[in-house]
Order: sequence, then structure tokens, then C-alpha cells
Amino acid sequence: MNWLKMIEDLSFRKLIYGSKCPEKLNYDFNKNGELRHVDTNEPFIFNYSNSRNNNHERYEVLGHLITQYVYEILEQVCKLQKIYIPIDALDSEPKSFIFMSENVLRNCTTLVVLLQDRGVFRAGQWDQKATIHEGLQHGTQIPFITMALQCSWEVIVLNPNDNFLALKTDEKSSCVLTSSHVISKRHNSSPEEHMTYVWDHFISKSTAGKVAFIAHGYGGLVFINLLMQRTAEVMNKVYAVALVDSTHHTMHQTQGNCQVQEWIQRHCRKWISNNKLLDKAVGHSMKTDCPTVSTGTEKRGFAPSSSLQSIFKYLKNELKISTKAHVIRSPIATRSRRVMKKT
Repeated sequence: MNWLKMIEDLSFRKLIYGSKCPEKLNYDFNKNGELRHVDTNEPFIFNYSNSRNNNHERYEVLGHLITQYVYEILEQVCKLQKIYIPIDALDSEPKSFIFMSENVLRNCTTLVVLLQDRGVFRAGQWDQKATIHEGLQHGTQIPFITMALQCSWEVIVLNPNDNFLALKTDEKSSCVLTSSHVISKRHNSSPEEHMTYVWDHFISKSTAGKVAFIAHGYGGLVFINLLMQRTAEVMNKVYAVALVDSTHHTMHQTQGNCQVQEWIQRHCRKWISNNKLLDKAVGHSMKTDCPTVSTGTEKRGFAPSSSLQSIFKYLKNELKISTKAHVIRSPIATRSRRVMKKT
């Protein structure tokens, strides 16, 4: 799936024209998925004016528009479904949402779950800054989604940072939003709560016997939290976890649980930003953690995209090992056994 070719019909400029944004926000994504000025072809410049507030407001508007653009790509190009949560929410209740491919809950054998770092970015992005300055191929999850779909795997794109609904305030007021100006979204007030809710209502109910996670930054910590909250279920259903620059702390989070620590060592692999070549071992992995390799770059914004091929090679190999182990453990109905059962 050449998604860069397919997004040419989705106009980022149309989003800009249809929104209330600064007149000088004259940018678009080129055929390589890079954000460039329409007239000068230069990358995005943050310091457009002498006013830091104006520059920051302009940056926030751009980030919001990119978020909406990524949503369009997920739905129209990747053909993912937008699912609102909580599933029992009232019409007037603040809701969040996730994206998932159509067969997650039926006819699904292998499922990949994408879990991003903590920040302002929403579903479909690894990092907003990387999307703006490095391009869609580096800052978004789209290459990961398309590769998973090409493998005939189903996909769930989480949205762990969409936790609150900001209330409208007096535009003339310059005060900063406080806790009284936001409404927490039920079952989604934190990345950890969001992850647990999606596990309970979607991932655990999927027909997939093999589930893989790709977690970036704080997402790694969120996954380990899920592992501790739903230990037996996760161990039974998840066959591999790819952690990219993860901020998890195995010793602290597992609270000395040797069974969980052993599972992490066997089923997780960590990629970290490093100047070594891609996949080269980094440091000495502790028995309570997992094997650690280099992303092949020191630039954190490039960490997920640089590791893309390596991560999918790992997931495919682990899937083969897991499937083979399952076949070996399955009882073999021999002729003699069937005869003995009848007598």
C-alpha cells in the first residue's frame, strides 16, 4: 500500500482554509509527506513574529490541523473505523475514540496495537513535533498501520492522551485553564485508564489469538501497568511487545513479581535511541528487563520510523515461534488413541 501516493487526494490546504487559523499559515504536505511552505518550499518556521504568544498559538493551530488530517488518512486511506468510547456514553457526555480495522472483533487471528508516548498528540501520531519537522513518515503511525495491514493483521490505534474536554472560556480572559475548566472523559481520564478500558472492551474480546503491542515512550510504562492489572489475560493473549524509547521501569512496576519479570524478558524487546547500528545490542540487559537494541539513530524523533523494519521482523519471527510452540503443545489425535477411546 503506497499510502503517500493515496493521500494526494486528501488536501491539507482544504483543512487550513476551512479553519480559523492565521492568514500566514501557508503550508502543505508534499509528495514525500513533508510539511513545506507553499511558496518557498521551506520547512516550518516557529518564530514567525516577534510575539512568542502569536508563534505558540500558530503552532497549536497547526498541530490541531495535522491531527485532523491524520484522522482523515486513518479513515479514508487506511480504512480504519472510528469507535467512540466509552461504548455506553450518553449523547451529551464527553467521549474519546480509537481507530480499528473492521475485523478486530471477528475473523481476526493476529492483532497489532499501537500505543504512543504521552503528550499533546492524538491517535495516529508518535510525536507531533516529528510530524511537523520531519514529516508524516517519521512522526505518524501510518507506515506501521499500512505494514500491519499488508501482513493481513488487524490493527487498533489507541488514543491515550485524549483525556479531557476543555470548556469554553471568555475569549477576553487571559487566564490559564485550571481543573475547573476541563471535564474528565469517563474511563479515559489517564493513559493507563484508557488502556485498561480498551483492553477490557475490545482487545480481550477480539478473536485474535495472537496480539502484539508497539509502544513508544510513556506507552511502554502504560503497557507494563496493563500487564500488572490483567496479568493472566495479557500473558495468555500477547505474544510480543516492541518498546521504543520506553520509559517503563520493570523492577519498580512489577513489584518483585518474578513470573511477570520472566514474561517480560521472554516476550518484550526494547529499541533505544543510540549511535550504534540498527539492531546492535545496547548495554547489558538485566534479568528483570528485556533485550535492548539500538534504533540506529540518536535522534529521538526518528526512533519509531528508524526501527520500523526491525520491529516488524521481530514481530513476524516471534509469531512463527509462538505458532510453532502452540502446535507442539496441542494434543495429537493418533489412530491408537482413537481406538482406545472407543473400547
